[in-house]
This record gives sequence, structure tokens and C-alpha cells, in this order.
Amino acid sequence: MNRKALDELKHQIPLLDYVQAQGWQQARPIGFGRFLGLCPLHTDQKPSFLVDPNKNLFFCYGCRRGGDVIRFAELYHQVEFSQAIALLLEWCGLAPLLDQVTDFYRIQLFRHRDAVAYLYDRGLRSSEVIEHMRIGYAPGRCLRGWLNQLGYPTSTLRQAGLVTAISRDAFHQRVVFPLEGNLYGRSIGNSSPHLFLPGSKGGLYAWEQVRREPEIILMEGLFDYAVLWQAGFRNVTCSMGSHLNARQFQQLCDGPRTVYLAFDSDANQSGQQAAQSISRRLWAQGIPARRVQLPEGQDPNDFFVAGGDAHQFQRLLEAARP
Repeated sequence: MNRKALDELKHQIPLLDYVQAQGWQQARPIGFGRFLGLCPLHTDQKPSFLVDPNKNLFFCYGCRRGGDVIRFAELYHQVEFSQAIALLLEWCGLAPLLDQVTDFYRIQLFRHRDAVAYLYDRGLRSSEVIEHMRIGYAPGRCLRGWLNQLGYPTSTLRQAGLVTAISRDAFHQRVVFPLEGNLYGRSIGNSSPHLFLPGSKGGLYAWEQVRREPEIILMEGLFDYAVLWQAGFRNVTCSMGSHLNARQFQQLCDGPRTVYLAFDSDANQSGQQAAQSISRRLWAQGIPARRVQLPEGQDPNDFFVAGGDAHQFQRLLEAARP
């Protein structure tokens, strides 16, 4: 990509919009249209991260790093220059589309009793957690027509993975969770259980909301996250699987904290074996880790659906071992 194309890309993506899309919240304006907030690039105790929308530049007075939106993408996603360009190009076209899709699915959720009943059976009993996670439902048939009316051609929807080759909604009959640059759909019918859009599943779920916590509870799945958040645990995140990608592991190591690994207690021990492996890797990086022992055959979601409560889960945390 030549210099002119790079300048056009930076002009297309306002830095303030991009950092806010990663979960950054400014603490206050400081004059001349600039904003100051906690730094998303390191563990920050007081606002030190400055964004100047007029110049489309940032600078952190804590970690002494700064630059344009490309440099921010390099540092935040911990990737090289070419990968940062690819991420920004993807975000530039995909992010507004996924926002529209998420809004559409959220509207559909409470119009379909079977979807709401499925969430209730999985332990999601409060509208607060559904709103917090922006959960929706894909009934099928109507997504393509609605997006076409908004100006998105069917070819774009196919390329993004939102509709199939025959223009059917790819997430048909799934409850849908928006992620960082992706969507996750859980089937409530007879389709294969799990579906992501093509591409990376991204970093740890809702990481910016918990990264400054001194203790973090890491789980495998979004339904595990949902029931713990609903029970009052706000220091929770999930990896959407027992395998951590490189960025997710780096996130856990980006500051001083203790990590509680509440992985599935499968009959084949795969969840606990994964937790043990991650625990060893974290200790090797100087990050204390403790493994939570759930009742046999249960994951955190099962634990709460079966009648467990916050007090009982807290006791499991206190009994967690390295």
C-alpha cells in the first residue's frame, strides 16, 4: 500500500471512533477538542491517554507511546504493520455492517418466544444481562432484505459470511452474540451448535471492562460468562473455547493480576487439562493462576442452572488451587 492509500485509510477512520470501538472511554475533555482517559495499552491508574481528533493522533503520558490510528492498531492488537492495515481495512467496511446486524437481531429476540425460552433454560433470567451482552436472535429469511434496503448489496453480505450462497441467513435459528469484529451464533434448532463469521474470534470477551481488575475469572463460553455476570461477578471474561489464541494469552499477561480458571469439568478432562496448561504458562510469565474445581460433568453455566448460587461459587473460588 503506497503513501497516498495509507493517508486515505487514516482519513477514513477517525482515531476517536476506532479507540472507542475497542471499549475506550474518555474521562473528560481537556480543551481544544481533545480527550483524556485511561490508557488501553497498559495498566493505567489515572487518565494518561490523550486523543486529539483534530490531528487524528494519540499519545500516552504513562507508557510514552503515540501515533496515528495505524500505530494504535499495531500496539493494541499486538500485530505488525501489515496486519494492522488488514485489520483496519476490515473494520472500516465490516464494523458498521455488524452494528446494523446486531441491532436487527436484538429487535428480533423478544419477538420469538422460542429464543427467549432457550435463553431462560440456559440460565439467562434477567433482561439486564441480555442487554449487557447485546444478545439477539436470527429468525432467518428477513436479514438480507432489510440490509439490502439499507444499501448493502447481497454480494457484500455473502463475502462477510452473513448470508449463504443461496442468500439464506447464515445464523438462521440461532441466538447471536456480538463479538469484537465477529458474531457468535448458538443454534436453538437442529443445526451444528456453534457458528462464527469467517476470521478471528478476537480477544477475550469484554476485556476492556475487566482488564484493570486485580483478580479475573476466565471461562470457556459466553453462557458461562452470562450466568456469572448475572450473579454479580463483574470480573469475568471468556475465551470462547479452551484454546487461547496468542492475543488472548497476551491480554492475560498485560498487567499484574491473579487469574482464576473456571473451565469445564468434562468427563474426558479436556477442560481441566487445558486449564492446567494455561496455568503453567501464566505462572511462567509471573501471573498467578488458580484452577477452579467445578462438580464433575459441569461447566459454570451448568452449575448455576442446576441451582448453584453466587455464595456457593465464591466458595469454589476460595478453594481454587494453583
